[in-house]
Amino acid sequence: MLKRMPADHYLVLTTYPHETAAREFAGALIDEQLAACVNIVPGLRSIYRWKGVIEEGNEVLLLIKVARTVYPRLEERIRTSHPYELPEIIALDIAAGSSAYLAWVAENCRAG
Repeated sequence: MLKRMPADHYLVLTTYPHETAAREFAGALIDEQLAACVNIVPGLRSIYRWKGVIEEGNEVLLLIKVARTVYPRLEERIRTSHPYELPEIIALDIAAGSSAYLAWVAENCRAG
């Protein structure tokens, strides 16, 4: 049986209702060293069920690159400051990548 080890880096996905709020939040994450890089992807259209009603709306996707050691603080920061009642927070393992880039990610994230 293959034993899975935790990844050293994550790509975290979250959405925001508009670009202004997304840019402000991304800047705060970089300033607080909770992320090394945040890509802002506008033009997202989401369809979902919320409280029994099918909703549809425009959103902005954030792609957040973070070191594993910082992830708990990042998740807490998203949960406590996000404008949504239940924000999307999905962390994907980065299984492989440029070693120089991943070292840069780690160097630009502060664990505590």
